[in-house]
Amino acid sequence: MANKLLYPRFSPTRRIINMDGMWRFSFDYDNQGDAANWKDGLKDYVLIPVPASFNDFFTDKESREYTGDVWYETDVFVPKELSGNDLDIRFGSATHDATVYVNGVEVAFHKGGFLPFNANINDLVKYDTFNKVVVKLNNELSLESIPCGSVISLSNGRKMAKPYFDFYNYSGIHRSVNLVSTPKESIVDYTLNYILDGNDARVEYSVETTGENQVYITMYDEDNQVVAEGQGKENVIVINNVKLWNVLDAYLYKFKIQIKDNDKLIDEYQEEIGIRTVEVKGTRLYINNKPVYLKGYGKHEDSELLGRGHNPHMLKRDFELMKWNGANSFRTSHYPYAEEVYQMADREGFVVIDETPAVGMWISINNFFTASKGVSDKYFDNPIVHERTKPYHMQVIRDYINRDKNHACVCIWSLLNEPDSTSESAVSYFEDIFKLAHEVDVQKRPRTFANVMVAKPGICKCSHLCDIISLNRYFGWYVNGGYEMVDGKKAFMEEMADWAKMGKPILMTEYGADTYAGEHKLPSVMWSEDYQMEYLEMQHEVFDSFDSVIGEQVWNFADFQTTEGIMRVNGNKKGIFTRNRQPKAAAYLLKQRWESLPLDYKN
Repeated sequence: MANKLLYPRFSPTRRIINMDGMWRFSFDYDNQGDAANWKDGLKDYVLIPVPASFNDFFTDKESREYTGDVWYETDVFVPKELSGNDLDIRFGSATHDATVYVNGVEVAFHKGGFLPFNANINDLVKYDTFNKVVVKLNNELSLESIPCGSVISLSNGRKMAKPYFDFYNYSGIHRSVNLVSTPKESIVDYTLNYILDGNDARVEYSVETTGENQVYITMYDEDNQVVAEGQGKENVIVINNVKLWNVLDAYLYKFKIQIKDNDKLIDEYQEEIGIRTVEVKGTRLYINNKPVYLKGYGKHEDSELLGRGHNPHMLKRDFELMKWNGANSFRTSHYPYAEEVYQMADREGFVVIDETPAVGMWISINNFFTASKGVSDKYFDNPIVHERTKPYHMQVIRDYINRDKNHACVCIWSLLNEPDSTSESAVSYFEDIFKLAHEVDVQKRPRTFANVMVAKPGICKCSHLCDIISLNRYFGWYVNGGYEMVDGKKAFMEEMADWAKMGKPILMTEYGADTYAGEHKLPSVMWSEDYQMEYLEMQHEVFDSFDSVIGEQVWNFADFQTTEGIMRVNGNKKGIFTRNRQPKAAAYLLKQRWESLPLDYKN
């Protein structure tokens, strides 16, 4: 059975039943769910929204911090007119591991909390009645999960997650759930590549289907006029006088795929696509053969109440704020985002650095300190990492590139965030990850990983694999903060001079200072808005001093939730905006700077 994971869209041949809403929900405190056959239905439950994290709806700490299995249940009515088609339940994501049951029968198990998966239910569905769907989720962390972490047991017998990453371990069914009806012979996937030829574009395409009938391609412009047509599962179509997808100036064509048996339509699927090329030459990133300077953010899918649940209202606000202050890019820190985010970025012309969930590859629960100072216990020295984590990580690479490969906005793959790249044992791991990403991406987009502070030039063993050097640096915050900032700037300049010798583009993927909104002091002190602005100005002076720096992405777009602790005041406060998306003073500083920098800055 083909794995039908295209984004759910209506067409003359496809039907979708959205299953979002209030689901029944139970914590499995005593691990009784399997033995008590909760797969057949929950006896004691509360109602909870889907999509959303479950954590922040509760008022008791035991529920919010729950670690282990939780169970979701709903009923979906399947009309008889869908009989004869393939029926799949498609989950946008479920964090972290999910087992799915339909009418009491297991239909799918999926490992990983940030990518879609589906379950075919042809043999189980009952028509013209309700069908029971039950999902068992587990949110535990380990060395072989990504993101990484561990689980401890408290004195009261409860388990507690210990993330090796600095964001909250939100859990739940985080993205939409849909029942998708497709023809037996259907379009399963498609892949696009572009070659510019003067004013024209050659569009190389390949289409995967479940049958042998003829495939037809039609390309429409934004006025719905046909601009190119093709036949066959693999071919090339030419668009004359092409209108390219450019940064903050997006143009999207409609790419329609049809399967036909003579004049009979068997299946149809349509997406909006942007035509552009991406490459690295020397110390520059080129989009459509023009150098681009990136301005923007590291972000999180994080909002009040919904946690990591997909929030279209916040999505709209975030893009409006980014446009307002002159940003043109962001990194999906530290995992693949909901598909709707990429669709919006395609439409708005934002460059996306698409990141895997491979974060926390340090054996430390305070990795923001570990990242600055290093540890003796090397993550990649552990055999489990190579035997179990790496194969899983490689599958994530295949899955996330396959999901996002046709988005114009996706211009760079970030394959790991702040891993311990200082040991020889990391090299073979990185080599396999980078090689695989290049193999599976037909567009051969640049690859990178976010390098951590301790992995300086000459100490990092893996930076030579990158097409772009991405640096997370906190001189003036975690290192040489406050009055010592002058020494921080000196150390930063010295390190950047060494990176520049590599002759590769350098992208600042993180820099920032925790700032409590409304806190002011003259002269400045750390945590004040005044200090955040002084810190940013120092960072920008360093960036402007090096020709090979091709972009700056502040950490973070907005304040976000983390595990509680003495270094975090109810979350990470490095946001340029508050968690409810209101500007700190630094937002105006960035607006002034970014609006003054041309797209080809430093060219």
